[in-house]
Amino acid sequence: MLIEVNPMKEAEARAGEALRRLLENIPILQIEGIEAEAVSGDWGPDLIAQLLVDGRQHMLICEYKSNGQPRFARSALLELRDYVMQKAPHATPIFMAPYISPAVRQLCEEKGVGYLDLEGNARIAFGGVFIERMVADKPAAEQRELKSLFRPKSAQVLRAMLREPGRAWRVTELSEISGVSLGHVSNVRTGLIDREWARASDDGLVLSEPDALLDAWRDSYTAPPGERLRFYTPLHGSAFEDAARGALRAEGGPGRAAFASFSAAQWLAPYGRTGTHYFFADEEGLRKLQAALKLAPASKGENVVITVPKDLGLIADTIEPASGAVCTSPIQTYLDLSIAGERGTEAAEHLRQERLSWPK
Repeated sequence: MLIEVNPMKEAEARAGEALRRLLENIPILQIEGIEAEAVSGDWGPDLIAQLLVDGRQHMLICEYKSNGQPRFARSALLELRDYVMQKAPHATPIFMAPYISPAVRQLCEEKGVGYLDLEGNARIAFGGVFIERMVADKPAAEQRELKSLFRPKSAQVLRAMLREPGRAWRVTELSEISGVSLGHVSNVRTGLIDREWARASDDGLVLSEPDALLDAWRDSYTAPPGERLRFYTPLHGSAFEDAARGALRAEGGPGRAAFASFSAAQWLAPYGRTGTHYFFADEEGLRKLQAALKLAPASKGENVVITVPKDLGLIADTIEPASGAVCTSPIQTYLDLSIAGERGTEAAEHLRQERLSWPK
C-alpha cells in the first residue's frame, strides 16, 4: 500500500534543512533542535528552532510559504509577529519561502522579521548573531514567471493598464481593449496582485505600483524578436522628416510603421540627437519607408535601422504627437531605450521623468 506524502511537509523539511545548514556555520551557536510545530485550530508556525547562543537559550519561530510573493508574504509576516508577541516575546520570527524577492526582503526588514529562502538569500539577527547573504541570480522558476508576465500577449494587457494607470479595469474590459483572451487576462491579473503591483477593488483591477511594474519590465526586457534591417538614406533634415511623416501618416491603407527608440524619443521627450533613425514596421510598412526615404541596403555606414518585429502589437501601440509623427508608445520607447547602451539609458530616464511619472 502506497502512503501519500504531503508535499508541504516535504517543503517544510527542506526549509528546516536549509535553516540547519545556515546556522551550523555560526561558532557561538548550538542547535538543540528544529522541529515542525503541531498545529491545532489556531495558527501556529511551521518550524521552531531551539538554539543555544553562548549558553543562552533562544528560539526562532519560522513560517514557510510555498509562494514568496508580497501578497502571501505580508499575511505571513503579520501572523509571525502576532504569534511572537503573544506566545514567545523573546523569540525571533523568520519568514521562509523557495525564493524571496528584494521587495519582500525589504518588507521583512521593515517589519522586523528575519528571512531565509531556499536559494540562499538570508538575513537573520538575534543575540549577538547577524547573518546576511545575497545570491545574485533569480531562480529559473522566478525568471520564467516574470518572462511570462512580459510576453507579447501579457504585454498588451500591461500597456493598456499603463496608459490609464489610475483606472479600475474589469477583466472583460481588459480582454476587449487588449485583444487577449479572458483566461490570459486573468493570469496577468493574478501575477500583478501576487506581486502587489495591482490591487482588486470593487470597481475592478487598479495598478497600485506602476513604477515597480515598469522597473521589473525594464530589468527583464530584451530586444523584441524580428528582422533588423540596415539602410542608407540620402535624405537629411527637414527633407527626411517630411518624407518619413508622409509615409507614417495613418490613412487607413495597408502597412504600418512608427518611429522607435531614439527617433521616437525625439518627438516624445527630446534629449540628444543621434545620426541614425529608428523605426518599427510590418512588411508593407517597410516597403512604404523604403520608397519614401529612398533607402538602399547598407552593410555598414547605415543611417536608418528598421525592425520588422514578430509581435506586431508593438506597432499597434503608438502615439502621434504631431501629424504623421507616429511613434511607439512612451512605454515601448522607454523599454527600447533602456537596452540601447549608456546614451539610451540616459534618454530613457529623461523620457520617464517627462512622460511616465505617476502620483504615488
